[in-house]
Amino acid sequence: MTTTMEYHNPVLLHPTVDGLNIKPDGVYVDVTFGGGGHSKEILRRLGPNGKLFAFDQDEDALANALPDERFTLINENFRFIKRFLRFHGVKSVDGILADLGVSSHQFDVPERGFSTRFDAELDMRMSQKNDLNAYRVVNEYEEQDLRRVFFDYGELKNAPVLARTIVEARQGYPIKTTDELKEILKKYLPEKIRNKILAQIYQAIRIEVNQEMDVLKEFIEQSLEILNPGGRFSVISYHSLEDRLVKRFIKNGMFEGEPERDFYGNFSVPFKTIGKLIVPDEAEIKINNRARSAKLRIAEKI
Repeated sequence: MTTTMEYHNPVLLHPTVDGLNIKPDGVYVDVTFGGGGHSKEILRRLGPNGKLFAFDQDEDALANALPDERFTLINENFRFIKRFLRFHGVKSVDGILADLGVSSHQFDVPERGFSTRFDAELDMRMSQKNDLNAYRVVNEYEEQDLRRVFFDYGELKNAPVLARTIVEARQGYPIKTTDELKEILKKYLPEKIRNKILAQIYQAIRIEVNQEMDVLKEFIEQSLEILNPGGRFSVISYHSLEDRLVKRFIKNGMFEGEPERDFYGNFSVPFKTIGKLIVPDEAEIKINNRARSAKLRIAEKI
């Protein structure tokens, strides 16, 4: 069994949990349980009547379940937060924590295919129950769909040529592994920025496989519905696509466009921002390199 410390070193642990402003008898949700680091800290601050529900769609995370009667771990995608909390008799909560992106564990297990460091089958599923995997995206998507994935989710300016190269290469034989994909695209991976471009390519495919942007939107909208007034929303994101959605929704309750103003030129917003954007300090980045791109935003439901 993987130990919790090996599994995931929680990023921005104290600021994220501080942001929830925990009431001892409150009900809280950690939608990205992973190794349980944030959950343990929430439980530490809860009283005997408090409750914590956690979500993780990755079956590997179940090995880290915490032996505490105040704690319930739900092995589901957090896009279903409202449905599964209702199943457990919970209609409203006092705080929700999300540490988005891929866990350290998922990066460190070669066969999952998330890491640019290892050769592995093209998979990248956060839940093994998903039908769509990286193999299907790379080998079955039409050229224009691959172009969309690389442009929208990897923010790659050369998305058209990457898509065309993959489509041409797979006509001879299917692309089965991450090393085969790297080999096919190597002329677009200049040595100086090779790792950066590869990370963007992997990110794009991973987001498509796991429908991460759709999942995030559904989750944020449901969070607003189930948070009690005064309830806190504490979210760590790792790339600009995620952070943009979180920031915009906190600011005006919408993902796109602007809210309508009333007769006096005011518009009502669902959240108020708590504090400023929080990023890890150098000491934390030194201990945990994956913290380097983390951005924490905290909001309170009005």
